[in-house]
Amino acid sequence: MSKPEVTTTRLDDAARAGWLYYVAGNTQDEIAAKLGISRQSAQRMVSLAVSEGLVKVRLDHPIARCLDLAEQLKRRFGLKMAEVVPTDPGSTSTTLGVADAAAAEMTRWLKSETPIVLGIGTGRTLKAAIELLSPIECPQHKVVSLTGNIAPDGSAAFYNVIFNIADKIKARSFPMPLPVIASSPEERELLHSQAMIRPVLELSAQATVAFVGIGDLSEDAPLFIDGFISREELLALRQAGGVCEIVGRAFDRNGVPLKGLTNDRVASAQIPSRDTAMVIAIAKGPKKLPGIEAALKGSLINGLITDEATAETLLAG
Repeated sequence: MSKPEVTTTRLDDAARAGWLYYVAGNTQDEIAAKLGISRQSAQRMVSLAVSEGLVKVRLDHPIARCLDLAEQLKRRFGLKMAEVVPTDPGSTSTTLGVADAAAAEMTRWLKSETPIVLGIGTGRTLKAAIELLSPIECPQHKVVSLTGNIAPDGSAAFYNVIFNIADKIKARSFPMPLPVIASSPEERELLHSQAMIRPVLELSAQATVAFVGIGDLSEDAPLFIDGFISREELLALRQAGGVCEIVGRAFDRNGVPLKGLTNDRVASAQIPSRDTAMVIAIAKGPKKLPGIEAALKGSLINGLITDEATAETLLAG
């Protein structure tokens, strides 16, 4: 089949099959079941994705439905950028696909010859994205952590990624040698007043672009599971109307930060101003939905990388 004879719809189908096979790791039998086609058709679709040059390191064809959803998200929520990746119906992963897209978006920014300040949050999705980054040397840039990188027991926080990304891109990095949540508001103020901390906080406010995760406040909330807050503190945040946390701060369903509670002790930097920085959240899935909605309602972000199912639910609300 020559390229002029391949329709856009057929390329969309081939791209979807190629994504399920090469990115999501499905077998051809699984692809056939998920797409409702025969195994032979699934095999042909995957082969077409290869023959048409859609499959390289990452899928290189923008699926029309994903592009349409991204444009709708931008218009509906006033976003400066949005990217929607396909949804694997059988996967429960919260990083599959979006981590790849985030790595590609980071690479695009890092290839800029003009110096930038890249702010980086923390979390499982960001860690997965950093692991997918190809090594690139960009000494003209600075990378600054938006969150503390010390766990409650004094160890390095496992999902703090400032050192991971610094090793990949060979740029100057600025970690925040603080606990994620201080023991008291007074301790936080004391820590923030230290000479080695003030420049990091000032640099974070100058970020050109920032990548952040959105943590849920469910029973297995990352802040709780990773030991940064107690179960009692988690319950208190939820009872106060908290639905998510971004760089350690808890927000209600309208994207308004909760007053008091652990928010008074968060040692993280503030989310960079959306007037001067591109703040891109990477999140997908039902558990993340309340947090994504809150971030959009509160204009906490102006960029979003998510998947089809999440985008469709956001737009249906």
